[in-house]
Amino acid sequence: MLSFESDYIEGAHPQILQQLLETNLEQLSGYGSDHYCESARRKIAKACECREADVQFLVGGTQTNQIVIAAMLQDYEGVVAAHTGHVSAHEAGAIEYTGHKVLELPSHDGKITADELKEYLQNFYQDENHEHMVFPGMVYISHPTEYGTLYRKEELKALSEICREYHMPLYLDGARLGYGLMSVDVDVTLADVAEYCDVFYIGGTKVGALCGEAVVFTKNNMPKHFMTMVKQHGGLMAKGRLLGIQFDTLFTDDLYFQISRHAIEMAELLKHIFREKGYSFYLESPTNQQFVILENAQMDQLKRNVAFSFWEKADAAHTVVRFATSWATKKEDIEKLKELL
Repeated sequence: MLSFESDYIEGAHPQILQQLLETNLEQLSGYGSDHYCESARRKIAKACECREADVQFLVGGTQTNQIVIAAMLQDYEGVVAAHTGHVSAHEAGAIEYTGHKVLELPSHDGKITADELKEYLQNFYQDENHEHMVFPGMVYISHPTEYGTLYRKEELKALSEICREYHMPLYLDGARLGYGLMSVDVDVTLADVAEYCDVFYIGGTKVGALCGEAVVFTKNNMPKHFMTMVKQHGGLMAKGRLLGIQFDTLFTDDLYFQISRHAIEMAELLKHIFREKGYSFYLESPTNQQFVILENAQMDQLKRNVAFSFWEKADAAHTVVRFATSWATKKEDIEKLKELL
């Protein structure tokens, strides 16, 4: 059985497992205060070219989104996001569970536009009843988006300028950030993300780690007593070393970027094979997620040998499905898929 179901179906990169094994019996202080966490923080700040970076480690994406958003919003504020954004669609109401509403904007292949954000904010404050409404307190975007698309540098800059005009933090969900940064069609660097975003996270769970996300506050703006709030939400690991060691390994000798580039190379090969066989794509994705339109009977037949993800119905006879590559995807598996197709 071949699997292109997602980018976290494997365990962890062998170098991470080796480092965890080699450091297993070291006696280290907890809660992220060990020297591996400190080393990882320094390496991440350097990679971001951001001296002001405050880096904290959390376990998973939904947990990270919930805690960061709840920590940065006032009680009367909500978070603005595309209606396809992960916090809007696939986090089981985790944001709303904290008492904060997700304020949806239209999605354009997963992205929001600066013009529509500006119009939304202008309309809100021009409404004479806005004191009775949920205030827009921050903006959430994902890069890559849930559809594998990417923000261009000018788009990121424009969103950042509007957020600063309205004194709102811009938060970037980087669950698959490595795959976005290594895309063949990208002009955004990690330093750009740090410059234009007030907070973002570097995804580890989907990019080679067993688990873990590195949250980066970029403007000396980490909420006061953030660690206390993390603990309130059940997100503080006693054995913080497990996250620090993983990110220290990922940000040694550019491992994070090397394995991300491999996933993109495999995705480009996958894309070529589907095109060669005459398949249609739902949209153009330059990252590791590829959205293919399958005829329903064909999809059911392929399911017998290949795992992939349902995305949405295209029409009564066709379905959009997602094939995802990862740091661990093998070229041989893509060749086997070609034979099946």
